[in-house]
Order: sequence, then structure tokens, then C-alpha cells
Amino acid sequence: MANIKSAKKRIEVTAIRTAKNKAIKSKVKTSIKKVDAAIAANDKAAAAEALKAATSEIEKACSKGVYHKNTAGRKVSRLATAVNKMD
Repeated sequence: MANIKSAKKRIEVTAIRTAKNKAIKSKVKTSIKKVDAAIAANDKAAAAEALKAATSEIEKACSKGVYHKNTAGRKVSRLATAVNKMD
């Protein structure tokens, strides 16, 4: 355990940031699962709506620095491709 005040503060700040990042990542994963579920159910309208929401969540996570922009772009691209392949 740290003895220096600044080191103790860094530990606290890191724990807070980790919790925030974890919550944001969880939100993104949930929104991706909703898109996948709509695709599995073969519901094009629901998939398109879920894709819109998921894209928004991913972009928010990217803007907050939780995901790198290329990672965010890749996730959005894969989801969009999956929705567009639906018949």
C-alpha cells in the first residue's frame, strides 16, 4: 500500500476511472448484443434501430477515450455490415 499522499490519490483516481470505463464498456457491449439479437431474430427494422443506438454508444465511448478511434470504427463497421447483409 502506498504511503505518499500523491500515490494514495492516484490509487483512488485510478479506481474511479476504472469503474467509469468498465460501465461505459458494459453499455457498449449491451448495445452490441441488442443488435446481434435483432439480427438473429431476423428483424430488419429492430436491427436498424438497435444499430443506430449502438453506434451512438460506441462513438460516445470513443470520444471519452475508452476506445481508440480505429477500434470504435471497426466495431461500427462490423455491426453495419451485419445489418446490411440481412435479407
